Amino acid sequence: MKKNNSQEEILGILTTKAALKQVIYDHTTGAFNLLKDSMKELVHDLAGQMQDPDPRIVPEFKDYGKFAAQVRVAGDTLVCSMHTNIFEFNREHKIWEVPYVKKDPLNSYCGIINIYNFLTDSFKYNRLQDLGYLIARIFINKENHFFVEGKRQTAFQYKNFSKLTVSKRSLKEIVERAILYSMQFDLLVPPYDNVKIISVEQMSAKILSSLQQTGKRLGFQFNSDDVLEE
Repeated sequence: MKKNNSQEEILGILTTKAALKQVIYDHTTGAFNLLKDSMKELVHDLAGQMQDPDPRIVPEFKDYGKFAAQVRVAGDTLVCSMHTNIFEFNREHKIWEVPYVKKDPLNSYCGIINIYNFLTDSFKYNRLQDLGYLIARIFINKENHFFVEGKRQTAFQYKNFSKLTVSKRSLKEIVERAILYSMQFDLLVPPYDNVKIISVEQMSAKILSSLQQTGKRLGFQFNSDDVLEE
């Protein structure tokens, strides 16, 4: 059967872009498994170094399957999640200024692992309206190279996209820095006027949990910091 132009185009995409995305997905899955091993190892290391610890502050690791895991460190919980899709960057992103990507634009296609910071009590008391904050994103490409986008205060040093390859050691360091960043910030008291009035319905719904939505740095606008360089 003779192929028409549309079929040829479909076949071209299947053998290039679609195949590329499958390779990146496999690399991202492998990286996420390494990340979970790193989280588990870190929790074991920390727990082993604590002298007669209060059980409420002993670090804990939980594996939620193929795409999610968490580390609880006292009042902070870090949730790591792998997205199942592969992404391209918008044309305004700094990645397009990197020579590694200019040389081969396909290097810009990436899988994503997100790291969120939540309050431990949000899960403990099932406070479904509480807030979590994205503190880092790990991007992995077809060559298993990666970079981290996040808050500058985390001091992530993974800027050389063309040379950095995913490893257990690098992922463990990312988790350590994410935990440190999260633990350095405490809850802010919400403004009085935001909580001075509450309805009977709101009180009835929240009487068993909390009287207001809770999240770190309430009222502070998070912005992504650029961590790419040539």
